[in-house]
This record gives sequence, structure tokens and C-alpha cells, in this order.
Amino acid sequence: MFHVNVPIGLAIAAVLAVLLPAGPLASADRPRLDVLGAILVTSATASLIYALIAAGEQGWLSAVIGWLVLAAAVGYVLFVLWQRRARSPLMDVRLLARRPVAIGAFLIVMATALMIAVFFLGTFYFQHALGYGALQAGLLFLPVALATMLGANLTGRMLGRWGGRGLSVTGLVVAAIGMAAPAVSMNPVSVVAGVAVAAAGTGAMFVIASATALGQVAPHEAGIASGIVSTFHEFGASIGAAVVSSVAAASLTGTTLSGFTSGFTVAAVAAAVGAVAAALVTPGRRST
Repeated sequence: MFHVNVPIGLAIAAVLAVLLPAGPLASADRPRLDVLGAILVTSATASLIYALIAAGEQGWLSAVIGWLVLAAAVGYVLFVLWQRRARSPLMDVRLLARRPVAIGAFLIVMATALMIAVFFLGTFYFQHALGYGALQAGLLFLPVALATMLGANLTGRMLGRWGGRGLSVTGLVVAAIGMAAPAVSMNPVSVVAGVAVAAAGTGAMFVIASATALGQVAPHEAGIASGIVSTFHEFGASIGAAVVSSVAAASLTGTTLSGFTSGFTVAAVAAAVGAVAAALVTPGRRST
């Protein structure tokens, strides 16, 4: 799994060496590396993710989990304060105060957390509970990949006419329905079908999140806004894997299917709650 990335990385490096400009940036335009900001935000995120993972073993209301969450909160506060005074901040936090960027970040967190959660649960269900091999489990996820691309493609075509609000709500409702299928009936057919339907909804969310966050920022701010969306993309993936692994711990380490059912139930409920939130905060269609 790790070796296959080596030739791909070498090929990309060769292409970039040809396509990218060779000249360096002027020294006056080169920003400094925000080491302290990177340490603060990485430490805070690591503390929060570890708290979510350990909650399944330690208990959600245990003192250890509380201290970890508190440390994460303090770290994020210090990060924001430092970003306001740093000469070359790691992230322009002022952009997060803008409604479109903040909503885009929220939508990408929801989409990625839900996508990683169902992939995580589905993979463990096929390989751990049913004993399928990696190739067989991977082939069962082909409909999921196709559904993701279909949802993203259709959303891109309809976004200009429908606007982000209706499509984001629709995407999250579709995701909730898809995740509810394996929560109600746990078998290979319902898991593949349900995860594929959910993937169509999350695929739509990726397009809406990017368009919402980047559609109303100045050209010179597009790179920063895109970086914010990418950052929350990774954050959502970590949160999704951490929460669902904690909820489904009984099935990941044992022979019962109750953990998988609980995991899909939590994901379906989260998608439904996200749909309500998206209906309240996502901008509608912009008039031209």
C-alpha cells in the first residue's frame, strides 16, 4: 500500500520539474515559516483527535478526556491570538469570520467526516466481520466511487441554477438516507447500496463547499481560502475516523455487529442534523 505511492510520487515530481517555473521568488515576497502557529494548531488538533479516539476506551465523561479537550481548546485560542499578531501567519483567521468561507469550512468538515466514517465502517465490516480479502472489498467499493463522481458532476451542473442551500440540504439528506440503510439492515447488499447512496450525497457536498468558500473572495485571497478548505478537509477526515472508531469499537475488536450498526446510526443522525444546519446557514442562489 505504501510502495505503490513511490512511483506515483516520482512521476509527479518529474512532471512538476518540467511545468513549474524555475526562478525563485524575490526575497521580499517570500513569507517566513510560522513555526509557532504550526506547533499550536497541530498540538491542539492532535489533543482533540486523541480525546475522541480514547473516549471509546476511557469513557466520554472521564477526566482524561476532559483535560484533553480543554488542552485542545486552549491551543486553538492561543493559535488564533498568535495568528492575529504573527508577521507571516499560517492561516488568515479573518477569512473564517466571513460567512461564505465559514460555511464552506463547515460543509467540507461534514462531507469529509461522513465519507471517511462510512469508508472506515464499510472496510472493517467487509474484511473484519465477513472475512473478505482486500481485493474483494475494494471491488465492492467501486459503486461507491462511481456514485461519488456522479453526485459531484450533477451538483456542478446544477449549482448555478439551484444555489448552494438547496443542494447542500439535498446532499446531506441523501447521505443520511444512505447511511440509514446499513443501520437498519446489516448485510453486504445493504452496506454497498447504502454507502453508495451516501457517497453520492457527500460527493455533492465537496463541490458545494468549495464553491461556497471560494465564490465570494477576492482573487488574491483565493489561495488562502482554498488552503482553509483543504485544512478543514483533513480535519473532518480525522474527526470522522476518530468518532466512528470510538462508537464502533465493540465491532472493530470483537465479533458483534452492534458497533457497526451504532456507527452507521451516528453517521446518519449527524448527516440529518447537518442538513438542518445547512438549511439555516447556507446562502441561496445568487442573482446575476
